[in-house]
Amino acid sequence: MARQVFNFTEPARFVVGTVGMPGERTFFLQARQGNLVTSVVIEKQQALVLAERTDQLLDEVRETRIPVVEIPSAARPEDVDIAALDLPIYEEFKVGAMALGWDEATSKVVIEAHAVAQDGDQVPEIADDDLEGVDTLRVWLSPAQARSFAERARAVAAAGRPPCPFCNQPLDPEGHICPRANGYRRRS
Repeated sequence: MARQVFNFTEPARFVVGTVGMPGERTFFLQARQGNLVTSVVIEKQQALVLAERTDQLLDEVRETRIPVVEIPSAARPEDVDIAALDLPIYEEFKVGAMALGWDEATSKVVIEAHAVAQDGDQVPEIADDDLEGVDTLRVWLSPAQARSFAERARAVAAAGRPPCPFCNQPLDPEGHICPRANGYRRRS
């Protein structure tokens, strides 16, 4: 089957969002440009790592280059998108690998989310549009959009179950079997 590349060069929106109750949430990356909306499933940990790496990339660009556009040191609270995911949500694919880069020509962050690779499929290089390979969501973000994306991703991930103070695993309302308590049930 031919590879699909969902390319968002001027997204109106790019966010991490969830569907479901804490402990049973499905995380999505969702991009919107005009009437086109693309949603892909991502793991919570992938969303957190992507947010962290996005901030690291922007900090590195601020320190080592003279960008054409201003790179904010943090997201402005009024710029962080707090709205729910756009409906309806159709899962295009589940994210396996991700890529992140800085495009010098446009002074934008490029984020790519690649579908889980099947046997024989190769994960493409960033900005590669070969017809063979895994499906890809590619989004180009201004530095301010990228900072806002990272801030929301962290907030969405933190909105789940609180961590156990002893083992850092998520606490259910009825507690959990804590490995640091030799199997005794801890309560929040």
